[in-house]
Amino acid sequence: MSELTQQELTQRILTALETLRETMATVDAAAAAEPSALPGWNRAHLLAHIDGFARAATRQLETAGAPETFPMYDDGLEGRDADIQMTALMRADALVDRATEAVQALESGIRATGPEHWALNTGFRGSGSVEDLFYAIWRESVIHTSDFAWGGSVANWEPEFCAHLFVELAARVPESRRYILQPHGAQRITLGHGEEATVLSGTAFDLAAWLAGREPLGPVQATADADGTALPELGPWPSGVKTGK
Repeated sequence: MSELTQQELTQRILTALETLRETMATVDAAAAAEPSALPGWNRAHLLAHIDGFARAATRQLETAGAPETFPMYDDGLEGRDADIQMTALMRADALVDRATEAVQALESGIRATGPEHWALNTGFRGSGSVEDLFYAIWRESVIHTSDFAWGGSVANWEPEFCAHLFVELAARVPESRRYILQPHGAQRITLGHGEEATVLSGTAFDLAAWLAGREPLGPVQATADADGTALPELGPWPSGVKTGK
């Protein structure tokens, strides 16, 4: 079942991509060499990843519904990672221009997508629909804007986006576990069906950040059997997405 209408999701994506472009435009040579919020990646790696993802997503939109779908990345995640390492070596201003061009092309593809395309198959995660891909673009745009580690932060994640992550990333809960999220001032959300239960409390955006493998701004408290405990483990991202990126 859709969480948002196509029109609502499209507007959120276009707003998120505009914010992402504005953030990328502030990256100069010195900033590109500085660490991003992702371990092992500087901001140049992040720009290279955004460039590659935007181009891959644009191709998926252009070929949606074709008899044979293209994989998201021609050489899989290994090829994707190799391309990121190479592209990140570009001069910072050229890399920003390249990534900006790719994001603008993706915006055009999104605007050209109508209701008649919504259920068409793509190569995203093997045979995901255009709708599935739209949600992935939303996630990538919002999360990676925060990953630049300046200006925007997880505190800017709107409630609807956090609610979407709770559903999308429930697959990260190990089979034997059950995580009960208690956002401040909101109803509990249960993820997973295992017998071992852990209650996690914090703001909605901090809980979403933790679930997405990002550093929460404030405390996320974990309790099991009414006793404080360490934050529990998380499994990999849903199939087709590399953990943490």
